[in-house]
Formats: sequence, C-alpha cells, structure tokens
Amino acid sequence: MKNTKNTLLSSANYFKEELKKFYDKSELDQLLYITFLHYFNLNRIDLVLKADNQLSELDFNKVINVVTQLKKSKPLAYILGEVEFFGLELKIDENTLIPRPETEELVQLIINENEGREQLSILDIGTGSGCIALALKANLLDSTIYAWDISDKALEKARENAIMNSLQITIEKVDILKKPIVSKKVDVIVSNPPYICYDEKKLMEINVLNYEPHLALFVKNNNPLEFYNAIADFALNHLKESGKLYFEINEKYAKEVQSMLIEKAFKNVNLVKDLNGKERIVKCHLK
Repeated sequence: MKNTKNTLLSSANYFKEELKKFYDKSELDQLLYITFLHYFNLNRIDLVLKADNQLSELDFNKVINVVTQLKKSKPLAYILGEVEFFGLELKIDENTLIPRPETEELVQLIINENEGREQLSILDIGTGSGCIALALKANLLDSTIYAWDISDKALEKARENAIMNSLQITIEKVDILKKPIVSKKVDVIVSNPPYICYDEKKLMEINVLNYEPHLALFVKNNNPLEFYNAIADFALNHLKESGKLYFEINEKYAKEVQSMLIEKAFKNVNLVKDLNGKERIVKCHLK
C-alpha cells in the first residue's frame, strides 16, 4: 500500500520546516535542491511539475537522515559524500576539505595562463581530494600532473576520484615540510596549503571546525607561513627556468606571503583578488 503522506511536495515542505531555524531561505532552498537532485535526480522544475509524486518510505528516510545531520551542522557535501568541482563529480569525506569557489578561481587562473603550452608538467602540493590536480588535468589534456599529500586517507580519495573521472595523474605521499629531494622539475607548482592559525578557531563556523580535517586547515600560531615558505623553497629548486608558482592564501597574510616570495627572489609576484574582492591568490615566476 502506498504511503499517501510522502509526496515530493510534502517531503520538500518537511525539509524546509525542520531546518528553517538553522538556515536562511536562500541557503535552505539550495540545500533542498542539491539533496533532491542527488538522491532522486530531480531538479527545481521537476519538484514543481511532479509535486504530487510519492516517495517510498526508503527514499523519505534519506530526506530525514539529511535533515537530522544538517541540524548538527554537518556540511551537506559530507552527508552526500560528493561534490561538484569545476565540472567534475568528486567523492569526499571528512578526511578531505570541501572545495571552495575561490579554489575554482585558482584553477581557472592557471588554465587561462597556461593553456596552449605543450607537455606542461604541474605539481599540486597538498592535493586532498585531488580537486585541483584533476580539474587541471581535465582542462589541460596534454599536461602531466603530480599530486602530493601527507594524508593516506586523502590520497585514497584522490585515487578514487581520478579513477571515477577517468583522469590519469600521479598521486604520491610526500611531506613537503621534510624537504623532499626529487629529480624532476616542473613547469607549474600550485598549492592550497593549511593557512588558518589555531587562534582563529574561535572565529570559524561550527560546520567547518567540527567536520573538516584539521590537518588540512590549521598551522601554528607562531609560524603562519610555514607551508608557504617550505613550498617556495622547494619551488626554487624544482621549477623549470620559466616556471610559475601559484598559492591560495589566507587574505590576512596576503602581504606577508607576497613579501616572502619577493625576498626569495621570485619575479612578478602578484596578488589576485577573488570574486568577493579578497586577496586570496598569489602568483609569481621563478625568473
């Protein structure tokens, strides 16, 4: 016997009613649409045109589960276990950061400045889910991409995402702070390293603080540029003569990162603002 209560419309209304105290209307609508698209392959128009269609008890329980976890501030991307990034579907979990829009801007910048270059070699340091490395490979098809991380579980997810998207990149466990010595030199090094000081925890949203991997988020209070320094030193010896270095940065330390790179004799050290007008990217040349 069909359950007459759980139509698409009633399920959507349940979702909104239960969560209206936790999210504003625009964010709540977005969460609803992403959830129903993920589980039921229904877009916004479908939810209107098929409002009277019924959900099975199993499907309605999926909605209940999402609502329950959202009330605990768990990010929807972790609940669903995947996210869209630069046109790719990526599996993620609490061992990998959720890719941000500014990271897509970083990827777009690299593509814009390097497309058309033949046999480009790129190293992504701190790859996490592999989002940067895989997006670059998907758009710079002739490139060779290396992806490094220190976390075994993050590397597992990056490998899964490479296979799922049929993209060939070289994934390796490397600790950049241990000054790795490798023979190869590359055209581009890119990194979105940990850049939030521990004393900034009190300013962070609970959904980030309680669920995203601290290994990929935080850096020592007394050394906020630790990873930037280490990667810049590595780049000095492992970029090709015409090589480029790109960082996603904490806007709070934008000028400090820029000054550090200038002191190390990098050329054309420029800060790039994101779509919100914040200095979130720095780029430079080896020579």
